[in-house]
Amino acid sequence: MLPPDTKSYEELRTQFVWEIPERFNIGVAICDQWADREPDREALVFAEEGGETVSYSYGDLKRLSNQLANLLASRGVQPGDRIGVLLPQRPETAVAHIAALKLGAITIPLFTLFGEEALEYRLQNSGAKVVITDASGASKLEKIRQELPDLATVFCVDGDILGAEDLGTHMTGHEKTFQPFDSRPDDPAIIIYTSGTTGQPKGALHGHRVLLGHLPGVEMSHDFLGQSGDRIWTPADWAWIGGLLDVLMPALYLGVPVVACRFKKFTAEAAFQFLQDQKIRNTFLPPTALKMMRQISKPQDQWQLNLRSVASGGETLGAELINWGRDTFGLTINEFYGQTECNMIVSSCTGLMEARPGIMGRPVPGHEVTIVSDTGEELPEDTLGNIAVKRPNPVMFLGYWKNPEATSRKFAGDWLLTGDTGMRDSKGWIRFVGRDDDVITSSGYRIGPGEIEDCLIRHPSIAMAGVVGKPDEQRTEIVKAYVVLKQGFEPSAKLAKEIAAFVKTRLAAHEYPREVAFVDALPLTTTGKVIRRELRAKAEREG
Repeated sequence: MLPPDTKSYEELRTQFVWEIPERFNIGVAICDQWADREPDREALVFAEEGGETVSYSYGDLKRLSNQLANLLASRGVQPGDRIGVLLPQRPETAVAHIAALKLGAITIPLFTLFGEEALEYRLQNSGAKVVITDASGASKLEKIRQELPDLATVFCVDGDILGAEDLGTHMTGHEKTFQPFDSRPDDPAIIIYTSGTTGQPKGALHGHRVLLGHLPGVEMSHDFLGQSGDRIWTPADWAWIGGLLDVLMPALYLGVPVVACRFKKFTAEAAFQFLQDQKIRNTFLPPTALKMMRQISKPQDQWQLNLRSVASGGETLGAELINWGRDTFGLTINEFYGQTECNMIVSSCTGLMEARPGIMGRPVPGHEVTIVSDTGEELPEDTLGNIAVKRPNPVMFLGYWKNPEATSRKFAGDWLLTGDTGMRDSKGWIRFVGRDDDVITSSGYRIGPGEIEDCLIRHPSIAMAGVVGKPDEQRTEIVKAYVVLKQGFEPSAKLAKEIAAFVKTRLAAHEYPREVAFVDALPLTTTGKVIRRELRAKAEREG
């Protein structure tokens, strides 16, 4: 843990030393280590919307995860096998990850709003052997099961449904003790699929050390998380790195109770009420959530909040949001930065330094972050270039699953190129300037246009498609599709809605094009690739 009595950022940075043990297992670290010392310590609180609130101790999590690990082992799961976790925020989600990791398996967090095509690709590509899901997920998996020859078992938390087996029934009777796999820090632990600019998503493979690599950034962005009385919640789904490794796992590691709740629909009123009712002390609120909450007039007069820290990341916060946060929460929102391949590497921390609106923060202790050229040369201060992180680094991914070529392209020498451009000043503050590729940032999600374009051209009316982000005040960007129709089809509002729905049901609710424009032709390179920068400029002009 970072020493909370540190007086300055400079002191914290110069004194920091990584302590990575020879053996380390995430499942043991976030569950068993606490359960063996303080089995009754509160670990997880499930506040189901419209239902009761149930508390789980570390002892509960150890017992349940041991039973599940024994069940998985009885079904032939071995170290290195992949386990999909297709669940929202709920206790079984945490238990599934802990059990699989203690077994030495590799977990694959999967977003519950993924459609069948998105799930099929990820499960095929990873060769997942087991998926743990709910009734909604079981329904989707039933339709694609024949396309997944490696998928031997589907467990469902809602009972025997559509070819899935009831998880609770099969866990009952299994031993409550389990000998965890003696993993090394570099042994593979988690695959998180991340969108790129071309083709299908890539699986960022992380080792067990990724949790240790996250800790300094998590602690810093919450003004030294792990203090007495801390209690954390985020609306970010645990299927994303922001929910799983920025909140759930590090909080459990630090002994901070995690409150789980997945709103059927996120609203500002519900968020404020939840913060009050659950006595939340620490929260990660993505910028889109903050923008929605800002629309409530004087929320501090309607709800009694007791927050100690608010962190935000995914998009740069401006002065207006920072000032609103001070008025509303009585504290300064700490901004952090990272990406799926190398997360929580830059942060602000009002416990150590004054926030600078529009500037993300400074390198988190333990991470060497600077601005480099395309070939990996460090650039002078106040020079625009690539935001880059130096390897080796415990938070950095092991590589893209089954994609060494893409892994190699991610680096320039020993520098991992984030794909973002920025500038660094004389004191190390890093300002985000923009993406240097075509990834779309919408409501905190990073969306690759390639997967959407591939989906669009499967629609019977579409000959060609180009997808870009269009500026949007609330979401930062929305997905906009420019499509060329096949002969025999005519543009219409009805067809545009049908095309949007086509993507929404096959990929994900956050990836569908909110605007569909019909064009006679797309701007293309000599090799036939869509020139997205021209489409982006067109979208910006349209306003």
